[in-house]
Amino acid sequence: MLGLSLSAFTTLHVVISLVGIVAGLAVLPGILGGQRPGQLTLLFLVTTALTSITGFMFPFNGLLPSHVVGGISLAVLALAFLGLYLFGLAGAWRWIYAVGAVAGLYFNVFVLIAQAFQKVGPLHALAPTQSEPPFAIAQVALLVVFLFLGTRAVKRFHPAAA
Repeated sequence: MLGLSLSAFTTLHVVISLVGIVAGLAVLPGILGGQRPGQLTLLFLVTTALTSITGFMFPFNGLLPSHVVGGISLAVLALAFLGLYLFGLAGAWRWIYAVGAVAGLYFNVFVLIAQAFQKVGPLHALAPTQSEPPFAIAQVALLVVFLFLGTRAVKRFHPAAA
């Protein structure tokens, strides 16, 4: 895995993921405020995509739910990237970018919550198999928040021309 030990690679993957989440949370108010995306947006899109890409590099047997989430995340991030950098937010690409960016952030936070329930003792005790109500409640609450944010993003993201 890039010539790194599993431990070092895991640390790199986690750091990339956290940078993507923090950058995404910093970009989100601009999307909701209808502001033209700045340079931080590129950091968000790239690190969020790298989170999924590096996630595919871990040793595994068979298709896992994390691979499905990673694949969907890469698809929506690719659309967001195209909408912003290739099509300049013209026409439908405005809302495609907004939805893609918000969905990319959602998937990254979704995995963060899943990992927290696996790795953080008190959370793991609440939902050791991630099929218990506390895990479902956390993920449904996250989905509701991001559906709300995504809807607002589509309605409000009308940046001025460059």
